[in-house]
This record gives sequence, C-alpha cells and structure tokens, in this order.
Amino acid sequence: MHFTEMKYERPDFSALEKEMKNYLQAFRNAGDIYAAEEAMNQVNRIRNYISTMSSLTHVRFTMNTADSFYAAEQDYFDEHSAKLEELTNNWYRELLQSKFAGQLKNKYGQQLFALAEVTVKTYTSAIAEDINEESRLRTKYTKLLSGARIQFDGKELSLSQLAPYASHVDREVRRGALEAKYDYFATHGAELDEIYDAMVKVRTRMARTLGYANFIQLGYDRLGRTGYGPADVAQFRQNIFENFVLLAQKFIAAQKDRLQLAELLYYDEPLKFKDGNPVPKGKEEELVTAARQMYTDMSPETAEFIAILFDRGLTDLTARKDKAGGGYCTFFPDYRLPFIFANFNGTQHDVEVLTHEIGHAFQMYMSRSFDIPEYWYPTLEACEIHSMSMEFLTYPYMDLFFKEDTEKFRQSHLADAIIFLPYAALVDEFQHEVYALPELSPKERRQMFRQCEKKYLPHRNYAGNDFLEQGGYWQQQSHIYGTPFYYIDYALAQICALQFYFKSRRDSDDAWQCYLKLCRAGGSLSFPELVALSGLFLPFDPAGSRKVAAEVRELAK
Repeated sequence: MHFTEMKYERPDFSALEKEMKNYLQAFRNAGDIYAAEEAMNQVNRIRNYISTMSSLTHVRFTMNTADSFYAAEQDYFDEHSAKLEELTNNWYRELLQSKFAGQLKNKYGQQLFALAEVTVKTYTSAIAEDINEESRLRTKYTKLLSGARIQFDGKELSLSQLAPYASHVDREVRRGALEAKYDYFATHGAELDEIYDAMVKVRTRMARTLGYANFIQLGYDRLGRTGYGPADVAQFRQNIFENFVLLAQKFIAAQKDRLQLAELLYYDEPLKFKDGNPVPKGKEEELVTAARQMYTDMSPETAEFIAILFDRGLTDLTARKDKAGGGYCTFFPDYRLPFIFANFNGTQHDVEVLTHEIGHAFQMYMSRSFDIPEYWYPTLEACEIHSMSMEFLTYPYMDLFFKEDTEKFRQSHLADAIIFLPYAALVDEFQHEVYALPELSPKERRQMFRQCEKKYLPHRNYAGNDFLEQGGYWQQQSHIYGTPFYYIDYALAQICALQFYFKSRRDSDDAWQCYLKLCRAGGSLSFPELVALSGLFLPFDPAGSRKVAAEVRELAK
C-alpha cells in the first residue's frame, strides 16, 4: 500500500475503551495460556490501531501545520493523551498481575515486563488533565516554530529554508542569516519562556502527584530506561567532560585555521572549509536515486527495504512553508511500515539526516515480525545506535552523493560527531538542573544554560548577540520542550556508533553482521543488553570513553 492510500479515521475512544475493558477482563479470566494470549492479541490490535491513526495524524499534520483538518485531529489526540496512557497502563497492570506472567515471560522475554513495571509508575487518573495540557503545550511550540516567517535575501523563509545561509562562504551572509534567525527567537522569547515554564510546572506537578521527588526519575521512567539511571548518566557526562571537551576544541581550532580567522565567532561555526562546506551533488530526486543505489549495493536486506520505502511513498523530504522543522522516523503498526520525515535544504545535512532516519526505519523494518508492539523498536537511546551507526556505515558510498567533496564530507562529519558530544552533555546537564530546581524563573534558567555553555563549549563566542549572551540558544532545541532527557541518548548512541565505525574499518563484514543482529533484536532487550549483544562497551564506562577518544585522535592525525 502507498502512503497516500493509508486511510485515516478518527478513533472513537469511548468505544475503544469499552472494547479494551472486555479484552482485559477476558485476559484476567483466561482459563489457560492460549486464551490469555488470544486476549493479549486483541488488546494489542486495539493499541496498534490507535497508534497507527496517531502516527498518520502526526505525519500529515507536520507535513503541513496549516492543514485545518489534521491540525484539528492533532488537537483531538492531544486532548486524549491521558486516555491513551490510561489504556496502556491498564493493560500493563493486568500483564504484571497475570497468573500466566511466568509463562508469558518465558515466551516473550523479560524486557516486556521491565517496560511494564516502569510504565505503570508513570500514570494515575489524577494526572490526566496535566498530560493533556503537556500535549497541548508541545503542539503550541511546534506551531510557533513551523510558522516562522523570516525576511532574508529578498525572500520570506521558514527556519529550515534559512538554514543553508548559515554556512555561506561569505561571512556577512552567515552573520546576517543567523542574526535574522535569532531575532525571530528573541521576538518570541517571552512566549517560548512561557511555554517552557508551563511545561516545567506541569511535569513537576505530575511527578509529585505520582510520589516522585521531582520530574527527573519520572522522565527516565517515561522513556522506559531500565538497567541504568541518573547517576550513570551523570558519570557519562563526566566522561564527556574529561575526554571530549578538549578533543572537540582541537577540531574547532583546526576549523579556525582552515578558515584563516583570528577568532571563530558563533556565525562562523557552521562553515567548515573556506571554499565552502561539502554539498550533495544534485537535487532531491538525484539524492534519492543515489540512496537507492547505495542501499541496493549494501546488502540484500537493505535492497529489499529501500525499494519498499521509496516505491510506497514512505518519505517526505522537501522543505517548505508550514512544514514542521527537523526530521524524524515513525511507524505505522497496522501496516508494519516506517515513514521518514525530513527538510532537505541543499546542505550536507540532507545526506546526514537521510542516512540517520533510514537507520531508524531499517531497524523497524527488520523488527517488524515481532508479535508484540513493544519489540518493534527499543528505547530511544538504543534506537539512536541504529541511526547514528548507519551514518558511519555508509561512508564507503558517500562518493555517490558528494563526488569530489567526499573526503571533505567524511572529515566534516567525524569532526561534527566529536564536537556534538559536549553539546549533548550540556543540554542534559541543563535539563537535570531545571527539573531539580523547578522554581527557577525563566531568566534564571537562561543564566544557568549560559553557565553550562561555558563549561562544555568554552570556545563559543556570541559576538555580543544579546539574545544568545543571555542564554537563549536552547529555545531552538525541540527535544528540551518535547521529550525531556531524550537528547543525551544521541551522545550515548554516538559512542556506540563510533565503535561500529572503528569495527567497520577493521572488518566491514563483521561490523555489518553485528549491526544486523542489533536491528533484528528490536526492543526485545534493554539498552545495556543490546550494547552487549553488539559486542560494544557501555558509554558509562570511563575506560571505554578514553579508548574511543584515543582512537579518534589517532584517526585525526
């Protein structure tokens, strides 16, 4: 089925709730394991239907946030966010209490029950309206950024369309583009502060209602994190500070020298080479053709997958007005198919986001045969291993996209991977401080972010830009608003992806087989277990971080 043929209908939550209750009762009263599994399958059928309709709504809304029909449908799902959580939690409670729990655990594994155990902690009917309010605030933030109209270069541009100017070889163009961007954020800064302040308050209120000291552990539980906690992540941030901050500064210094600048200012950072960043050679259609060739050549599994992805219209890659920014991959459970969303703008990021999101989509495709939805994809930090590793595993094919600029791309991509790590730690530390001290004012939060910036990004010079000097940079980072504590997952995965890269340089076939094993495992194991399955070491290990940093330094010589 083509994406355009996937039918949307608004779920009737009252009817679905009644149907779910009947199947939960059947599960509870089942006389044997077979009857219990039949009821379990019906429960998952309802969950999959709701998830499919929700995903179709989200995709079609973000494709055009001005579409009144899907904007209304997104509002409908926002208003029923609590109901969705309640249905899932009711199911998990029955699962954990079942007299067949032991048999089901033997068949489906421990991870299903580990996820159920953390998830049931995160919901009670007392927080239903707070959940709905949180969803409304997320949508409000998305609309505010997707509706940006910035006058530049004689054009009216969205944030995605403005992005290519930020890496222009002309320094004044770069400066002008980023000043225009942050003028928009400064103009709407009070509203962005108001949205986030409301988010912090509603999340803290939910946490305290549920019996948590603050939102931090609730945030971890909502992400389904098992096998590690805030102390492990704090150790990881320390690993980054000790091993990658100075290493990132070396890459920054090399960039400054290449650009022949006395001082690297914030609007210089996006430009990596004096004669211009590597750019993909060709328009969107040609990049799609190159991607199809790359994945057809890579393996039989990727060849089958890429044909389905493109032939069935399961991508939207074009930047345009009223389209939400960024990129993501989602899944339609009823069709067992993924969908990729991106905003191509003619920069190297087009190839990076394509390979990244295809990494997500390929994993979902390889895991689609699991019987239970929890295993179609793992928790987010493990999901990002698939995507970020795919960026590195496609290095041998980058000439299809960059031609004579291929080595420039590889050099730039590796440097960005290292420079990114301190920034991810900064975002995570900021969020932990915010939710540990929820009473802080918006001004105090901005000051705290600026202090964290100076710790992790000591090179950054905002050249007197008042909005940025006052700590406003984070307001463009949608993860901070939408999914608290998610952003560090990219850094956890980056350490794993770098290990896959080093492994592929030593033995590409072995690296690919390890990657396939990881993808096929889906979400059937916890993050630490998936890392071990792949033959990698955990990012929390200080010795492992030192080893990765040493290998990067050796490569960069």
